[in-house]
Amino acid sequence: MDVNNFSQQIEELRSRVRGIWQRTATQPNSHQELIIAAFDELQIAVEELFAASEELEVTRAAAEKECRRYQELFDFAPDAYLVTDATGKILEANHAAATMFSVHQKYLIGKPLIVFIAQQDRRFFSSQINNLQQSSKWVIDLKPRSSKPFPASIIASPVYDSQEKLVGWRWLLRNISEAKQAEERVAKHTEELAKKNQQLQSEIRERKRAESQLLHLALHDVLTGLPNRALFMNRLKDAVNYSKRHSDYLFAVLFLDLDRFKLINDSLGHAFGDQLLLTVAQRLQECLRSIDIAARLGGDEFIILLVGIKDVIEVVAVVERIQNKLALPVILGGQEVFTTASIGIALSITGYKEPEDLLRDADIAMYRAKTQGRACYEIFNTDMHIQAIAHLELVNELRRAIELQEFRVYYQPIVSLSHGRITGFEALVRWLHPKHGIVLPEYFMSIAQETGLIILIEQWVLYEACGQIQQWQKQFSSSCEDLPESPLTISINLCSTRFSEENLLPHINKVLQDTGLTAPSLTLEITESVIMENNDKAIIRLKQLRNLGIKLAIDDFGTGYSSLGRLHHFPINQLKIDRSFVSGDIIDDGNLDIVQTIITLAHKLGVDVTAEGVETEEQLAMLKNLNCEYGQGYFFSHPLDSSQAAALIMANPQW
Repeated sequence: MDVNNFSQQIEELRSRVRGIWQRTATQPNSHQELIIAAFDELQIAVEELFAASEELEVTRAAAEKECRRYQELFDFAPDAYLVTDATGKILEANHAAATMFSVHQKYLIGKPLIVFIAQQDRRFFSSQINNLQQSSKWVIDLKPRSSKPFPASIIASPVYDSQEKLVGWRWLLRNISEAKQAEERVAKHTEELAKKNQQLQSEIRERKRAESQLLHLALHDVLTGLPNRALFMNRLKDAVNYSKRHSDYLFAVLFLDLDRFKLINDSLGHAFGDQLLLTVAQRLQECLRSIDIAARLGGDEFIILLVGIKDVIEVVAVVERIQNKLALPVILGGQEVFTTASIGIALSITGYKEPEDLLRDADIAMYRAKTQGRACYEIFNTDMHIQAIAHLELVNELRRAIELQEFRVYYQPIVSLSHGRITGFEALVRWLHPKHGIVLPEYFMSIAQETGLIILIEQWVLYEACGQIQQWQKQFSSSCEDLPESPLTISINLCSTRFSEENLLPHINKVLQDTGLTAPSLTLEITESVIMENNDKAIIRLKQLRNLGIKLAIDDFGTGYSSLGRLHHFPINQLKIDRSFVSGDIIDDGNLDIVQTIITLAHKLGVDVTAEGVETEEQLAMLKNLNCEYGQGYFFSHPLDSSQAAALIMANPQW
């Protein structure tokens, strides 16, 4: 029972007593009865009063228990709770609030809450507490006693009396330092993630750019920017496949190789050679339609695909346009340079099934064009294929011949025309073919040089010939007393590939050491074209060879294009007159003046002369009259194998 019910019952008891007294006054004769009735009523009322009192005590005990429970919840709540009046003075504070402000709980009572607000937030706090009329939440910094400020989340709830007048505030305060630190960490981490994501996006873009660049590099030539072989073959494959479905569709492949590019590259340097290739690439593109494609295979080789052509006349027109464009001068290093191209053409009308076959046949046709001279073109036919297969078979046979040592050295004597005696030999290579017998150099040397096999062949010849001549020097120096006093010499031809080799000098030096042959006994014969193609480098290389003590001769002199103005710069020992000026009738053929001029020139330069192709006694007499030092030819002897040459040395003939 609450207090209001108890008061109501007391009031009802009073009312009932007043009723009894009123009846007594109106009914005097029944006084005794009324008193008895009153006491009965009173007894009943007292019993009810006691019952109400007991019920009120139970209610009060429950209320006190609830009050204690609330106080315990208030005091020991994990969050800080405060109760203030309307001005912000603290009326109640729990244990968590005291801990938060680092003071005793009793110390808080009566203190203005604002003293525990950080200085920078006090104006804001005052504004809020003076203007807010409903619950609000905000974050400010609290300042504990003797501690640093910390961020706190505050919830303020207004307290109103029965007349709706604001009488105070209830406060819930939470330290959010860790939460804010966590939030800051999250924000920092988020920022870092954003940066990493941005960096990742940048890396992805860079990777895509790099992949695109790598794809471009994989399909394009680095120097010229033209498509490379891989991209070209993809386009060619598409053309082949399309032609299989459309019989009237025609296309052509052009294979270009620049003429004299190596000479330009070696003379002016690789930087200018690259500039020339760039110019050629640009000019090729200017000659083509947008649907055609020009690619660079490498070096000075280019390939072109002409698609959707009408006939071979259209292809020839494009080829001639390319030739005219390439014939225009190019300025490199301040000087005009001219270049042309040998072009091979393969037409789809042949019915190709594989793109590689077209490229192969265009290449074959290009090599045929190259043999015709500069700025020529050839259209592929089946005969060329047959010849190409034969060429390949010959290359394979040459490789096998090197492995099986099927080559032999033959020796042709070189005779002193003043003494009529053998002074040395020229080493001439022969191929002892298992099926065809003796094969002369003119049938395989050009292919050997083209494939680079010439290097292995000439290395073997150098070892074999030097070893043989040293053996003859040792063998015949004492047994043949009438031999010339000077030891026999050996002359060996040196091709352009070998002449340009970096390891040429070390290799020759090693051969001389291994065979025991002295350097002055070795003469290296080099053609005019080899010397002129290497230009200034040739002079350096010749001087290096001379410094080893080796003798040097210009072979086939008169047939090349050497500059007489530069001839005196070459450190040579001998000129060899080409056989074309000596054999036959020197006078009738009109070659006497040429031979005489060469001999005079050589003597002016202080070098000896060897005349090749001496075949008759009249030729020998003529050369002697012109004071030619040495002779070589069939009149003296055909090339001999080692045993025949040894027998000739023993015979020691006199001419």
